[in-house]
Amino acid sequence: MTDSAITKSRKRSIWIPLLVLITLAACATAGYSYWRMQQQPASAAKAEPEPPPAPVFFALDTFTVNLGDADRVLYIGVTLRLQDEATRQRINDYLPEVRSRLLLLFSRQDANVLATDEGKQKLVAAIKETLSPPLVTGQPKQVVTDVLYTAFILR
Repeated sequence: MTDSAITKSRKRSIWIPLLVLITLAACATAGYSYWRMQQQPASAAKAEPEPPPAPVFFALDTFTVNLGDADRVLYIGVTLRLQDEATRQRINDYLPEVRSRLLLLFSRQDANVLATDEGKQKLVAAIKETLSPPLVTGQPKQVVTDVLYTAFILR
C-alpha cells in the first residue's frame, strides 16, 4: 500500500466511529427531549391553580322610594354578590329585615347626590355598610362583596 492509501484508510477508520458517536448522541438527545415533553403536561396540570368558586348572587326585588327632598322618586333594583352560600341563606331567611334596612337607607338619600356617578358609588358603600351588621344577635356579620345595580331610575 502506498502512503496515500494508508492515510485514507486511517481517515475512514476515524470518521466511522466519530459518526457513530455523533449519531448516538443525537438519538439520546432526541429521546431525552421527547421524554421531557411527555412529562410536562402532567406536572403542569398539578401546578394550575383551582378555578375560583362560583359567585353567589342574591337578587332583591326593585324598590320604589320617595326621597326626602322635593317630591323625587327613586326606582332601584339591586343584586348582592355575597361571600358564600350560608350568607345567602341568612339573607333569604331574614329578607323582610333586609328590605326594611334598605328602604330606610334609600329614603334618606339626596336626589342631587344620586344623580352623579360618585353618589351611586357612595350608595353602594352605604348598602354594604347597612347590611353588614348581624340580622339577629349571635349570628355572624353578612359579607357583601359587591352591589350591582339592575335598575336605577331617578325622577
